[in-house]
Amino acid sequence: MYFVKETLAGHVGLDKLMQTSLRGIRQKAKQNRKHRFQNLYQLLNENTLTESWKKLNKKASAGVDKITAKEFELNLKENIKEITSSLKDRRYRAKLVRRVNIPKGKGKTRPLGIPTISDKLVQRAVAQILETIYEEDFLDCSYGYRPNIGAHHSIKDLTKELQFNKYSYVVEADIKGFFNNIDHEWLIRMIEERVHDSAILGLIRKWLKAGVLDVNQQVIHPATGTPQGGIISPILANIYLHFVLDLWFEKIVKPRCEGEAYLCRYCDDFVVAFRYKKDAEKFYAALGNRLGKFGLELSKEKTNIISFSRFRKEENTHFDFLGFEFRWDVSLKGKDIIKRSTSRNKLRTSLLNFKVWCRESRDKRMRKITEMLNKKLRGYYNYYGLIGNYKSLWKFYTVAMDILYKWLNRRSQRKSFNRSEFTRLMKLYGILKPKILESGNQQLEFQF
Repeated sequence: MYFVKETLAGHVGLDKLMQTSLRGIRQKAKQNRKHRFQNLYQLLNENTLTESWKKLNKKASAGVDKITAKEFELNLKENIKEITSSLKDRRYRAKLVRRVNIPKGKGKTRPLGIPTISDKLVQRAVAQILETIYEEDFLDCSYGYRPNIGAHHSIKDLTKELQFNKYSYVVEADIKGFFNNIDHEWLIRMIEERVHDSAILGLIRKWLKAGVLDVNQQVIHPATGTPQGGIISPILANIYLHFVLDLWFEKIVKPRCEGEAYLCRYCDDFVVAFRYKKDAEKFYAALGNRLGKFGLELSKEKTNIISFSRFRKEENTHFDFLGFEFRWDVSLKGKDIIKRSTSRNKLRTSLLNFKVWCRESRDKRMRKITEMLNKKLRGYYNYYGLIGNYKSLWKFYTVAMDILYKWLNRRSQRKSFNRSEFTRLMKLYGILKPKILESGNQQLEFQF
């Protein structure tokens, strides 16, 4: 990896910095790709933290101090003043991160770190500064956790690239425990490429080294990683893989390929397409070593080279990316097309989560159940409602309605509905039917 040795003068006067704010930082980052920014710490004032407050998810769970957003807001100005004062006097200390485990499917769980409200505020402010700088550096192949770029953008661009260019092989890869294995020292060195402010770097180190309170109430001090769920974590993850993967692929891998090569990355999920098999094999052989240099490891059972060509559709090969299964097919007009459908694993997981929700919600009033149901269905259709995926949407809907029918009839010992009554009730409450709703203008999420 290439690191800038020259330290450029990056001092920006406080008054000028406050006037130009993030716009000035963005402009400077764009004009000079080697500029290293100083005095960023002075941006962490009451106004900045107040703006950060507006962007926080007020419904998120409380951290280890058990202070909710609603409680914090009761004394908002004073709380922000105290945080600002602690930053100014260098008294600020990162609190423990509360860990919870969320279902991942197949009986597995994913650890989620929940910082306190005060830590979230400061993290949000620093994350915005880093995003402003690195938005000018990130490559077009990087999609995850970036302003105005969502999962649909990466899915559509990948589809277009595979559809209209000459690729015959795809490497699908999975990094094992990515967020837990980010090397702290490498990460700091990467950030130092653009940030020459010891106070900001000190804050990032505090968050990286902050203890984690696990579900057994034991405190763990991680030597590597950044908590998945922390507000600062997405931008740190993007910076890490920008250096580890994106730049390496763009500057080293592509120039050495004999044919076309294309990388599409959404945070730590990525696929790479090649025209020639030998290019794919060379990349596959080098990828493990490249990641290993930075403390990362491939999940071998989830990393493969796949033959993926319109001329070999009979092989019926496919790969999964961001919850969609990609495969070659033939349209009704007889043209070769990339078909996208909900991946079987994601469909199965969504239905299992829906079953849990039905079981936990069956005793609520019917109007409340149907309101929540429509909200969940809308989110599901928004994400998976891409052109060509109607069949999968309909399968989810029909199975989900069967599950709901079953659990509503367990509200009491006596059966509540027959099938015709249930269908009439769903129509009465306006339950949403499957619909194709392509939208690339927003970050789309769903959760059952």
